[in-house]
Formats: sequence, structure tokens, C-alpha cells
Amino acid sequence: MSLDLEHLHRAVAAHGTVARVLVAAAAGSVPREVGAEMLVWPGGQSGTIGGGALEYDAVRDARACLAHGAGQVQRVALGPARGQCCGGAVTLVIECLDRAALAAMPADLPYLRRVDGIADCPLSLTRSLRQARGEGRAVTTCLQDGWLLEPLVAPARAVWIWGAGHVGRALVQVLAPLPGLSITWIDTAPDRFPDTVPDGVTVLPAANPARLIPHAPAQADHLILTYSHALDLDLCHGLLLHGFRTAGLIGSATKWARFRRRLAAMGHAPDRIGRIACPIGDPRLGKHPTAIAIGVAAALLAEHPAAFLEQRGHP
Repeated sequence: MSLDLEHLHRAVAAHGTVARVLVAAAAGSVPREVGAEMLVWPGGQSGTIGGGALEYDAVRDARACLAHGAGQVQRVALGPARGQCCGGAVTLVIECLDRAALAAMPADLPYLRRVDGIADCPLSLTRSLRQARGEGRAVTTCLQDGWLLEPLVAPARAVWIWGAGHVGRALVQVLAPLPGLSITWIDTAPDRFPDTVPDGVTVLPAANPARLIPHAPAQADHLILTYSHALDLDLCHGLLLHGFRTAGLIGSATKWARFRRRLAAMGHAPDRIGRIACPIGDPRLGKHPTAIAIGVAAALLAEHPAAFLEQRGHP
């Protein structure tokens, strides 16, 4: 995982100073991987470093850091003393972040700073930073001698969800917490959306949603599940003209057979039409909206352009 500046800016804007708790190192059996994080503020928290006693104590310590205005680094053994049986250990870095701290972070390069320990930065970390700058080499989160190196989050993968009905709402709820996704949600009117939308989701009401297609990134993933077959067809037609990374259409095999004929009549070649996956979901999970959303999310997380084509789903 990587440092997500956009997420931090939103959190600081909403809550003022926040404490970021990062799993900076891990050994043995641990609840979460290096790079897992959560944000803590006096009245709440977001994210997770694994739950249980580890997270409970970390939230307490993070709020203490906020009260004192200073961060800390702590190595935590996960064993019987904490009522856990993981047997591993994690090193947590807690940093207090406000607008000034965020302004000091680099905009597009790995972030290297001292969080504890020796005054001189280890040569291996300065070398990694230099290679990232000069050669574009990737870096991973690394804590060494009290110095922490983190990559910035990669550009978010664009996911456009067309339709705010039951399945659209379930998709947003399942996908929004996942890192690395930028979700745009479209429907025909503002009252089609719920009163509360997850943080980071862009809502776009449009009387004619198909007119928004030119604004979608060429490599976006699209999920088409509106209330109207005519609108679904317009969106399929527009996306085939515009281009996409993946596209999935909710519907039955019968619906898709009719759509293939109509799209062919509009001039689209069979191989191009075949890039749209229909149905979507995973039949083993059932047809409940949340079950469909879980199947689609699994396909997205597989990061395979044809992943939708391996799914079946909702009529």
C-alpha cells in the first residue's frame, strides 16, 4: 500500500489534525501487511490495521499523540500478553498530520523522513530515493534505523458506475472502501442517489447520461446497470465508440443476445461487441445486489481485462 495524499487532505479538511497509524514493519503472523494504515481523530477513525487488541491499543495511543502533538514509533509483539495468538510482531508509526504537515510532503515522489532513531539517513534509503527520482524505479514501504520511506499512491483506477438502483448502490458500498479506485457514479437525476454517499465517490446526475461518456478516461472500467434497457443500449453504443478498459452490463443472456444484434446493426464489429461482458456477477454467490457487487469487485481486484467475461449473473 502507498501514501494517499488526496485521502489525507480530505481527512484533515474534515477533522483538523489527524493521527495516521501505519504498519511500517512486520514479522511472523500478523493481522495486516506492511503499508496498512488507519486515520484517527478525537471523535472517530477510518481504515484498519487488523482490528482486535492491536487496533484498540493503537487508537488509544494515536489519540494520546494527538493530545500531546507528537508522534511515536512502537514495536508491538502479538502474543498472549495482548490476548492474541498471532505470534508475530509489528512496528507502528504514528504521525500527527495537519495542513502544514501535508504541505511539506512531496507531490509525486516517494516520501522519505525521519520518524525516530539516528540523525543520518541510511544510505540504502537515499539510494532508493535517488533511483526513484532518476530512473523511475518503484519503492516499497521501508522502515530502517528510524527513517521511513513510502511510495505515493499510484494514479487511481477509474470506475464509472452507470445507475443508482439497488445493484448500483451495492456496488458503490462494496467498491468505495477499496484502495486505488476512483469511482464516478451517474444517474438521470439527483433524487436517484442516496442521501449519504461514501467519501471519495463523485456523483454526476445527468438527464442524458450517455452525453458524459466523452468525459470518461479511455482506460476506465464501466458497469452499466440503469433502470432502462434503452439507456443501457445507448451507453453500450457510446462506450464502444469511445473506448474503455473493461465494461460490464447487467442483464440476462436473452437481453444480451438482443443487444448484440442491435449493436451489430449500429455498425459495431462482433469482436468489439464481445468486449462488453454480460451478464455480470458470480452465479455461485446468488442474485442479491450485494452478492452481485461482491462478484464484480472480485473481478476488478483480479486486475485482468477479461475478468468480467468469466462471470455470470443477474437477470
